[in-house]
Amino acid sequence: MANHSQLNFQDAASPIMEELMGFHDHALMVALAICSLVLYLLTFMLTEKLSSNTVNAQEIELVWTILPAMVLVMLALPSLRILYMMDEINEPDLTLKAIGHQWYWTYEYTDLKDLTFDSYMVPTTDLPLGHFRLLEVDHRVIVPMSSSVRVIVTADDVLHSWAVPSLGVKTDAIPGRLNQTSFLASRPGVFYGQCSEICGANHSFMPIVVESTPLANFESWSSLMSSQ
Repeated sequence: MANHSQLNFQDAASPIMEELMGFHDHALMVALAICSLVLYLLTFMLTEKLSSNTVNAQEIELVWTILPAMVLVMLALPSLRILYMMDEINEPDLTLKAIGHQWYWTYEYTDLKDLTFDSYMVPTTDLPLGHFRLLEVDHRVIVPMSSSVRVIVTADDVLHSWAVPSLGVKTDAIPGRLNQTSFLASRPGVFYGQCSEICGANHSFMPIVVESTPLANFESWSSLMSSQ
């Protein structure tokens, strides 16, 4: 959960988000090195007497061609690795279908019988003490901890986007199209997200809440929900 004056990402709750945060730090270090080199060269040129000896220096041209290429490779290789990891979905333990509406979400547990529900934002007037305004919902998405969850995302009316930052998940919900993503919650907890695609007047009022619980608790909850 983000807090006021926070400058970094939320704490990672999935292996993919840990990889994304590591790549973010790696890219920042590369950018810092580039800025430091450019600042040094600018300072050197402004403070030293210029010489014309390097006008036709092939060595300098070779260096300023190879160095940017090496920097791009340093950024591209880990980026492609993470992209392939995010697209890889192998034998998920649970499949969840998220359907975006104006302005709420419908969830279907396709592996379980008769487990479908709508998830609406809890109005501020009905919000229990200690819960987050504009982020709490009446029905949370419950998933088992340390289990691979495939999420099939679509929409019923306009464009939406199913996004949970702590889990490293953001997938567009497009009418007439099925997109899929996956995550694995590495620890128990409650993780908040919001629709990240402008979808109308109440776009800001369709939050997403994912609760990760031990497998035994998930089985008890699913049995209770299916019997209702």
